Amino acid sequence: MIKSTAQTAPKGALISIVAILLLSGLLRLGGVGLAVANESQDFDVKQQNMEKRPDNTAPDLNALLEMIATRTAALDAKEAKLQEKEYALNAARVLIDQNLVKLEAAEKRLEATIASVDGASEDDLDRLTSVYESMKPKVASQLFEQMNPEFAAGFLGRMAPQAAANIMSGLSSETGYAISVVLAGRNASAPKN
Repeated sequence: MIKSTAQTAPKGALISIVAILLLSGLLRLGGVGLAVANESQDFDVKQQNMEKRPDNTAPDLNALLEMIATRTAALDAKEAKLQEKEYALNAARVLIDQNLVKLEAAEKRLEATIASVDGASEDDLDRLTSVYESMKPKVASQLFEQMNPEFAAGFLGRMAPQAAANIMSGLSSETGYAISVVLAGRNASAPKN
């Protein structure tokens, strides 16, 4: 008999533990249901309170919309100014390009004029040199005596060697020497190979 009492005791304890666990589970489930019901009731109450409460967010929203409108207007004004500046820059670029074209054309005309003048001057010097070469050496020597040595050397350097020698032979020794120094020194500073 001792065995049967010992065997029934654990069965009874086991049944008691299972019953306690079931009761605990039911209480918890009931608590969750109560919590859900309470939350649902709280939501309904909050919604009703919001309907009864005056709308305090509307002024904030209006202020925000007004601020956005002001900012948008300021950005539109900035954009308009930037577009005006861009148009002005584009107009300036067009004017600069037009002026560059005019400047290049004027530069070409100036180069042509300079070339023409240089050519005319060169032609004049060639003619005058021919005149001095054609003169009698004694008369040409008298003219060269009156000239600046650099100026005279320029003509003598252009002449045929025989004509230049005839004129030089008729010059005073001082004038002949000064012209010779200029002629010799003209190319003295030129680079040598």
